[in-house]
Amino acid sequence: MKVVKSLLLGTAAGLIAVGGAQAADLPVKAKAVEYVKICSLYGQGFYYIPGTDTCIKLGGYLRAEVALNAGGNYSAQYNGVFATNNRLNNYYSLRAREDLNIDTRTATEYGVVRTYFDAVFTWTTGNYVGTGSGTGATQYSGTLGLNAAGTGLVGSGSGAVNGTDGGISGGSLGVYYAFIQFAGFTLGKTVSQFDAPWINYPGNNFDQLVGGSGTTNGVPQASYTADFGQGVTGTISVQDQTQIFQTNIWNTAGMSTTGVLGGAYGSNDFGGTRAPDIVGNIRVDQAWGLFQASVAAHDNHVGYYGATETTGHPEDKWGWAVQLALSIKNIPTGAGDVINVSGVYTEGASRYNFQELAATSYSMFGSSNAAYQSIGFAGVSDAVFAPGGGLELTKTYGFRGAYTHNWNPYWNTALYGAWAAVNYSGTAKGLICGSAAFATLTGTCNPDFNIGQVGVITRWTPVKNLTFSADFTYSHLDQKYSGTITTPALTSVAKPAATYELKDQDTYSLLLRAQRNW
Repeated sequence: MKVVKSLLLGTAAGLIAVGGAQAADLPVKAKAVEYVKICSLYGQGFYYIPGTDTCIKLGGYLRAEVALNAGGNYSAQYNGVFATNNRLNNYYSLRAREDLNIDTRTATEYGVVRTYFDAVFTWTTGNYVGTGSGTGATQYSGTLGLNAAGTGLVGSGSGAVNGTDGGISGGSLGVYYAFIQFAGFTLGKTVSQFDAPWINYPGNNFDQLVGGSGTTNGVPQASYTADFGQGVTGTISVQDQTQIFQTNIWNTAGMSTTGVLGGAYGSNDFGGTRAPDIVGNIRVDQAWGLFQASVAAHDNHVGYYGATETTGHPEDKWGWAVQLALSIKNIPTGAGDVINVSGVYTEGASRYNFQELAATSYSMFGSSNAAYQSIGFAGVSDAVFAPGGGLELTKTYGFRGAYTHNWNPYWNTALYGAWAAVNYSGTAKGLICGSAAFATLTGTCNPDFNIGQVGVITRWTPVKNLTFSADFTYSHLDQKYSGTITTPALTSVAKPAATYELKDQDTYSLLLRAQRNW
């Protein structure tokens, strides 16, 4: 009996132990899955970030394109090796780009708090430039970039500083926009408040349209926008001028014949930052379209007359710009048709006419019956000065516009054009034309010029968010020089020491693009 009792007790204890072990191995009841919820407060594509009241939207595009008879960044053949009309210029350039943007919004008692970030990953084919070795050797510019002005005057003794790089070819990462919006304030990098709503694309894909400002890549700023109701808003802004809103301030002591033929009238002589640009606009949005008036004040601050601070400097001068923009929607020619136009005037603030992607130096070669070849050259500046003198502000004016017609839901065509003029003061002309750089000129010396552009683009959207486009642009450089000029060899573009006829120049380009938005 004792044996049976022991067996029963042992068996019961074993079952309890096994049962306890099995109970410990049973899965704990899982927490309910928190599925992503659609946020309908701010339009399509927004979702709540799980566990928060913040909505987020991811977007972007992938683009593949080929530019024919153009520069790598779909720029016309205005300068550098692209405009040589010889074996160095590209017949085509290819580019692939991925854009990613992140938009977050949160409702608060002070209104919506928004953050926005937009970055691009880009690959662009490069080109070859002469090394100046005297052997005809060239080097690939894919990692070097190209100084469009043809200057390299650091340490020249003329007080020069580095000019703006014409663009890096090859793989690159760029940050277009990164800003916070809250209670009417915009803080960070975004489109200038001076720009028309279509920036520098009233109907085109062509990047270098003149006739107004356009900060496609954004500019750092602090802005406040007031809503007056009935579609009327007003904005005041301070924005960084350093990278985007300066063209050139030329010290004519640094002029050379080779530099002049590259579109540079001296050494570029910017000083450090002192004052941001001050910008304001008034905008009216209605069912018929919109109207916007913009103004800007721009401080021109120079380094020194010479290589050291003991050489002295000219005093600062403030420049300014004003722009009017008008959009007319749903015109009688068809549903969705639109006309966008704008006009601008600047004095000492030329970037508000020649936007950040537009060329500020022109050096274009062509044929000639009177000399080795012809050349058309010109340059854009904010101001010009000579050692011991003050700043002579440069005046510009221009306009641009486009008419877009929708043939049907899948096809549309836009006709567009732009024109800009640059005028130097009498004193500035004297400084430029009195330089030894023009000693071999036989004819008229006048640095004023006009640039005109006209184009047509057709887009096909076979399915939603997939668009194929073809954009053709013709440009005419109307320079005011005449006669001939003799120059030393221009080795970077493989041009020999020779006499060149001064003549207006023309060029054209074609962009074929496929883009998938998401």
